[in-house]
Amino acid sequence: MLRIVLTMFAGLLGLAFGSFLNVCLTRWPAGESVVAPRSHCRNCAHTLAWWENVPLVSWIGLRGRCRGCGTWIGWRYPLVEMAVGVLWAHAAWQTVSATHSDAFLPSSVEPAISIVAVAVWQMIFDWILVALAVLDAEHLWLPNWLTWPGIALGLINTFLLFELHGQAGSVFPAFSVVLGVLIAAGLILLIRLLYWLIRRREGMGLGDAKLMALLAAWLGLPGALLAFALGVVLGAVIAVIQLAVPSRRDDEQRWSLGKLPLGTFLCIGGIVSSMWGQQILAAYYKLAGL
Repeated sequence: MLRIVLTMFAGLLGLAFGSFLNVCLTRWPAGESVVAPRSHCRNCAHTLAWWENVPLVSWIGLRGRCRGCGTWIGWRYPLVEMAVGVLWAHAAWQTVSATHSDAFLPSSVEPAISIVAVAVWQMIFDWILVALAVLDAEHLWLPNWLTWPGIALGLINTFLLFELHGQAGSVFPAFSVVLGVLIAAGLILLIRLLYWLIRRREGMGLGDAKLMALLAAWLGLPGALLAFALGVVLGAVIAVIQLAVPSRRDDEQRWSLGKLPLGTFLCIGGIVSSMWGQQILAAYYKLAGL
């Protein structure tokens, strides 16, 4: 019963924070405040009433259009709200299940505290990845003020988990995490250098390297490498589809003249890795005989 209640609460909270994230995703690129003015239509400046701001429900009720001018709002709004809501509900469900198994955290830690702490950190991670995924997809932009704090929060989260597992005083785990962050970022920098040496132009941004460091800080090096592999495969599939299916959109509306947002695919890979990474890696190790 507790698991169901917490999952529903986390899901509803995720919808609300997904709605706020939509405001951020619209205003950040324009350099606008996310606090003021009140939510409004970007086309006619119609100020939204409270009932026009209810996550998912308002978009469905308005049929995806502004009540003032009828402008199409876009699919990004309900998709972001749904994504954050589902991810937060999943985080709550998995965390409560793992804690009740008596195999996730030491028995000396109060169950309620451990549930909230672990779930909240996972929710922060999910929120950051959804934000970065959309920003890169829409603007090919991975802002430093999201990636750098994301790396710091990931390291803090990992070190707190070490403390909960009684490894706070051990130097090797902490060193391995920091080394993993550097290796993950170095992988992107190496690929970037090789691409420049071959093509004499940049193929990856520095934001992708910081994103890989962020993934390694939260997921560890194996989890980050899994996210990278998943992201590359997904990006390759999308690239093949773009080449095979003629687009009727203008060049200005394409993903920055044919460029693919690697950061978006890395974020999707990171979310999958955080949810099922252990199972995927275990299956791979078994298949490889490791």
